[in-house]
Amino acid sequence: MAMPRAPPQAAVPGGGAGAAAGGVTMRMFHGDVFLGEAEVFPMKQGAEGSLPFPSNEIRISHLSPTSERCPPLAILQTIAPFSVRCKLQAKLMPPHPSLHRLYLTCFNEYKSAVVVVGDEELHLVAMPSKVEKVPCFWCCSVRSGIYAASVGMLNLRCLAIVFDLDETLIVANTMKSFEDRIEMLSRRMDIEDDPVRIAGMSAEIKRYIEDRELLKEFIDTDTVTDNGRIVGTQKEEVLPISGGQERVLRPVIRLPERNAILTRINPEVRDTSVFVKLRPAWEDLRSYLTAKGRKRFEVYVCTMAERDYALEMWRLLDPEANLISSHNLAERVVCVKSGSKKCLQNVFKDKGCHPKMAMVIDDRLQVWDEKDQPRVHVVPAYTPYYAPQAEMANAVPVLCVARNVACNVRGGFFREFDENLLRKVFELMYENELLDLPYAPDVGDYLVCEDTNFAPNNKDVAPIPEGMSGAEVGKRLNGLAYPRDQKQIPSSTRLSDDDGVALRGIPGGTNIQSNGGSLATTPSLFVTVLQEIGRLCESRVEFRSTVSSGKNMQFSVEVLFSNEKIGIGIGKTRDEAQILAAEKALQNLESNYLSFMAPVAGVLNKDVNKPPGSGNGFLEDITLSEDISMEEPSGSTLKEQDHSKALDRLSSVISLIRELCLEDQHVVFRDQVRDSGSALNGEYHFQAELGGQILGRGIGLNKDFAKLQAAEEALKTLKTTTDPQIKKHLRPMQQLNFPLYPTQR
Repeated sequence: MAMPRAPPQAAVPGGGAGAAAGGVTMRMFHGDVFLGEAEVFPMKQGAEGSLPFPSNEIRISHLSPTSERCPPLAILQTIAPFSVRCKLQAKLMPPHPSLHRLYLTCFNEYKSAVVVVGDEELHLVAMPSKVEKVPCFWCCSVRSGIYAASVGMLNLRCLAIVFDLDETLIVANTMKSFEDRIEMLSRRMDIEDDPVRIAGMSAEIKRYIEDRELLKEFIDTDTVTDNGRIVGTQKEEVLPISGGQERVLRPVIRLPERNAILTRINPEVRDTSVFVKLRPAWEDLRSYLTAKGRKRFEVYVCTMAERDYALEMWRLLDPEANLISSHNLAERVVCVKSGSKKCLQNVFKDKGCHPKMAMVIDDRLQVWDEKDQPRVHVVPAYTPYYAPQAEMANAVPVLCVARNVACNVRGGFFREFDENLLRKVFELMYENELLDLPYAPDVGDYLVCEDTNFAPNNKDVAPIPEGMSGAEVGKRLNGLAYPRDQKQIPSSTRLSDDDGVALRGIPGGTNIQSNGGSLATTPSLFVTVLQEIGRLCESRVEFRSTVSSGKNMQFSVEVLFSNEKIGIGIGKTRDEAQILAAEKALQNLESNYLSFMAPVAGVLNKDVNKPPGSGNGFLEDITLSEDISMEEPSGSTLKEQDHSKALDRLSSVISLIRELCLEDQHVVFRDQVRDSGSALNGEYHFQAELGGQILGRGIGLNKDFAKLQAAEEALKTLKTTTDPQIKKHLRPMQQLNFPLYPTQR
């Protein structure tokens, strides 16, 4: 439901303070229907204040789609910030009936009246006014088509996500590419003296040979022998992406235990067979994107691979077309010429989505246009042959980290949209100025760039490219065989999605890994483990950052776990501050928060000083056994069952508090003792806060009893308060029909 709007009133003659003096009278039409005359006031003076309407008439072509919860000005400020060109108001009093009806329709149904000028749309937004009852509008400009695409996404709280393919989600090889890589590694071994590196390359060759033999068997017999079990092909239908395309059935073998798929790009030509490695945890990421049928992201693909190859690789990743429907496949899979820059504006072709509402998952940052790089989440390149254990070396798999990042980006974007932009837009009047418009969120604001690269030592040898190039696939699709005496591709050439980018291990390249089979440096382990703990506890993890105004310009990051501050970090960069804050938060979690969550989510190892990297990094989902009990503070005479009842009661009180508060407004419990892991004189002190206002305090021999006392006092305060600073966070009282306190159990 959208926030109720103030009833429309009128415009001040002269266009208000925000418009330049002196209006121009223009005739208004809806199609060929005359609506009346309006006086138009440019927002700026001089050359910049020229009016956008040709022939000095305003001819409306259509009304925008109805918005269910977002007023048009909020949408326009998101996709085209501060694009108000002019103001206009009806000249006659009373206004022409047709113009009055148009105004009321736009105002009440969250529509805008659209004037099309070339490739630009001018949206007339109905605005309330402070005085006379005259229809008045703000006129905003935006690229043609992008408003209609954004309405549905913002109403559904949906963003866009763009995937790269090769070495981000998959690695694919043909017989030829397998043989090239085996030969290249053999040559390196011949000139290598270090026995450790020789052993590493030998193991890598063995992995290539094993998969090559499976691919050869698939080519020869349409079967593979996997761990003594013979697996045959399944015919998978390729849905046509255009009306004239013939029905195609491809032979496919899926080996989920190996994260591998064998397919044949051209079913009639066995030499087009491909062995595809899928990145682990892809199913987790895909499930998040499609969970419960709720669309969280519109999905796109942007790759430098050949088109038919890209379409088939995506079909293998999304066989049921849940992420991209067959109807949208042709425009959603975008292939960029090798050596060109990827660009979100080209991905969306100016209409599908605004770049500010999109994030990218890619293993390369520099292949993207500079203005889009803040919206890229960079993942380590997928290297299943060179470093097969790298994916599982992290506490959280790479694509699970990407899932958590996507979740946090979406949450941060729409929290800013709802709590700041939407609320302030509802307060704007026709007389406001351009600078009164609120800040609009950008996906790039919520992506913390983590360095997934590290410099190898001087003795490390760069891994060879693991996937075939799009050019090779193109020749295969055309039935062209590769001559056996083809010139060997030099190892400094990248043979994957991102041709023209420096090879890993070459200065300026990225993602060098040791032959030991694991990443020497990973994205912040503390951040990813903390996010995973929040997911398992069904609790929101937030990072809030600020920059100090002092000369040092240090960054400060706070960690909130279900709105409770559990860590803070200060560093010279935002990344450094975030990592320090996450590390501190993990150290404080058990004593500061998990005693409350323990009956639901399990217990962490009691050694809170033990670094997360020494274990698996997850909050284990375990059942408390008979020999494991929750520790009570020394001196406590309460029995364990009383503790359990207190926890149940605390949960009930918090639920009632949430009923009182507006959506996304939560009471925060703060430990008043500086060292949150210890009690003061055997007692624990907590205070409950809402919007910086203290609602209640509690003291107890146990944290949960102290929280319960603070929560009950806070509930009573919320029910009886007359403080406007507190009441602004509460729902209207007539909507509430429950007792002041929960009943005793």
